[in-house]
Parts: sequence; C-alpha cells; structure tokens
Amino acid sequence: MDVFPDFGGVGGAADLRAIVGALLMFVLATAVLMLIVCAIIWAIASSSGNYQAATKARTGLFVALGAAALAGAGVTWVNFLLDVGAGL
Repeated sequence: MDVFPDFGGVGGAADLRAIVGALLMFVLATAVLMLIVCAIIWAIASSSGNYQAATKARTGLFVALGAAALAGAGVTWVNFLLDVGAGL
C-alpha cells in the first residue's frame, strides 16, 4: 500500500509551496539576525553592569534560538511523517 498526498490535486499547490518556502526563509533569517543582535546586547549589557537588560537579551536569545530550531526542524519533521505514512 503506497499512501502519499496528491499535491497536484489542489490548484495552485506550486504557488503555495513557493509562499511557504519564502515565509520559512524570512523566519530563519529573522531568527538568525535576532540571535546575533541579542548576543551582542547581552555581552554589552553584562559588561556594563546592566543586569536587567542582560536578562532580557538572554531571554530574547533563547527565544530566537527556539524559533530558528522550530522553523528549521519543521521541514524535516514533515518529511519524516510523510515517510512514516508511506510505510504504513
């Protein structure tokens, strides 16, 4: 039994894939930029003794890291589920 979604059954599926790919690229680019910005702010705030800003920057760094991980792992997770579904 070979079960696989019929992506050609919906009109405009190629456009939908292009839109999702573009959104994923923006999410990953934004997350990486926020990682860099938050790391810099965390370092500057820690060295200047501003621990409140350092705590907020550290929280922002962890949130950006989580967003990058979720956005990057989303495609892998969907491909894994499609492979499992085809094997059932």
